[in-house]
Amino acid sequence: MALARSKARREAIFGLVALICVIADQATKALAREYLAPGEAVPFIPGLLNLQFTVNTGAAFSMGEGLSWLFAAIAIVVVVALAIGVWRTGDLPISLCVFAGVIAGGAVGNLIDRLASGGVVDFFATAFMDFPIFNVADVCIDVGVILGFIGYVVWDKNREPASSEPHEDEA
Repeated sequence: MALARSKARREAIFGLVALICVIADQATKALAREYLAPGEAVPFIPGLLNLQFTVNTGAAFSMGEGLSWLFAAIAIVVVVALAIGVWRTGDLPISLCVFAGVIAGGAVGNLIDRLASGGVVDFFATAFMDFPIFNVADVCIDVGVILGFIGYVVWDKNREPASSEPHEDEA
């Protein structure tokens, strides 16, 4: 019974975090559409970050222009794989469920844009260097992947000794 509650808790955390990320992403994109003129840079954090509305029909760094259908399919596969991973891995730490939810939420946020308009609304532009314009979903995906990878490596390393100890008949 406790294992079922623990599993349900992990699944709920994954779903709730993903939902929060989608809401944050879609709300900020709605504000960008409402208040930012295309191409106009508005200082947000002077010298660091501007707000600049654009629609990206590609992926990271505007690569793959016009392949929104492919990136939508990839996003669906990633979200389904993350959900299955959280559902099937009974001993997954809560932190990894959170990171998976952050990645899934970011993927769904951009997926909504791709399905609704064929492109993704971007609005964060670095002021101190020439860097692609991005959005909250992109931040979620990047941070989730980096922290999730680190968390997974640490978790997997800590699990390894228990499973790699030689059995009595092997020693």
